[in-house]
Amino acid sequence: MSDFLSLGISETVVNQLRGYGVAKPTPIQEQAIPFVMNGNDIIAQAQTGTGKTFAFILPILEKIDKDAAHIQALIVTPTRELALQITAEIEKLIADLPGVAVLAAYGGQDVDKQLKKLKRNPQIVVGTPGRLLDHIRRETVRLSEISFLVLDEADQMLHIGFLGEVEDIIRETPVTRQTMLFSATMPPEIRKLAAKHMRDPEYIQIEKTQGPAENVKQMAIHTTDRAKQETLIDLIETHRPFLAVIFCRTKRRVSKLYDALKAHGFPSDELHGDLSQAKREQVMKRFRDAEIQLLVATDVAARGLDVEGVTHVFNYDIPEDSESYIHRIGRTGRAGMTGLAITLYAAKDKSALELIEKDLKITIQKQNLVDPNKEKETSRDARKVRPQGQNENRSQGREKQGRDNRNRSKTDPRDERKGNFQPKQQGRQSGNQTIKSGRNSSRATTRRKK
Repeated sequence: MSDFLSLGISETVVNQLRGYGVAKPTPIQEQAIPFVMNGNDIIAQAQTGTGKTFAFILPILEKIDKDAAHIQALIVTPTRELALQITAEIEKLIADLPGVAVLAAYGGQDVDKQLKKLKRNPQIVVGTPGRLLDHIRRETVRLSEISFLVLDEADQMLHIGFLGEVEDIIRETPVTRQTMLFSATMPPEIRKLAAKHMRDPEYIQIEKTQGPAENVKQMAIHTTDRAKQETLIDLIETHRPFLAVIFCRTKRRVSKLYDALKAHGFPSDELHGDLSQAKREQVMKRFRDAEIQLLVATDVAARGLDVEGVTHVFNYDIPEDSESYIHRIGRTGRAGMTGLAITLYAAKDKSALELIEKDLKITIQKQNLVDPNKEKETSRDARKVRPQGQNENRSQGREKQGRDNRNRSKTDPRDERKGNFQPKQQGRQSGNQTIKSGRNSSRATTRRKK
């Protein structure tokens, strides 16, 4: 395997990489960097977590002119979180490169702040399509002299509906630019975009069948939709994650689950597209600082999320496909750390889980929490059509069962403890102390605090 020096990366940057624990290039970096250094357009198909960000950042830093007072590199991303993450990576690498500056341009942030930073003539701009077009219309960003254009997570920009805006941005750039397109998948619309705007690109593909990182243990737990929330709470109490990301399919389900976890006293928050940018940044800061330990999120909102110390990922809703599965569980086990990914699935999700296993050529360890003799989903399906009058009896039965459960909870001390990190009288403010474990605290410490 090559090292970064042999790929043409300067010793100053290589030393910075080593300081962050990056010693050897990943396959995507090893294949892409030489082409970029030679001035070729590239199309790189690689899933998230393969190190593709450095595959374009490193050669750009080597090739930009530090003395030029105009934007030389434009990196377009689908989300604000990814723009901020890439900007943070660049800022680390340019700490010892005087004269090099980077600006993140995204919606939801004060435009005046961005305008002040633009006056410092940054060589690199990282931004989302909407805010970039806003600057173009204001004539506060001029792209007529850029040398490098990066389209990152191109398939996600298509998914969100940004492809038209991306084309408008491309038209503002010179035809002499070098273009780099990175995407986990290659739908026809992305291929058409590449054919229209790229010059004899080199095609690089890192096989998705490489599967999840080996240091991430994977489990799938069979439950029911009705019992899923209680199952998740039991898992959180059992595994006591230091930091965990919990994925839901929709914004509505994120909010519903977040409300349930918050009511349970867990130090948690939500991340989805309906939050203001200020709120999203506040949530991410609290999560990075471990002020909250459970982050409930949608796939798009957490795209590219890179937080040190994530020990667990919970798929509350099963991912749509193998690409989403890889992205989700790739939030843990980063930088050589170990991680645990747990997927909850009901009977209706079994085929989707099997397809993920087949696509990635893996077998996920499974655990069944459903009594086959009392499968609620099966029995509900069997009772969908019932003689008139039975519904009333069923309702009365449920009321009686509810009364029995309430009476039982008053007399059984185990019910008072179940599903709670701390007794109710301690208050929710103690949630951080009781959930933290796995890294900075121990169960013995937790018991002493209790």
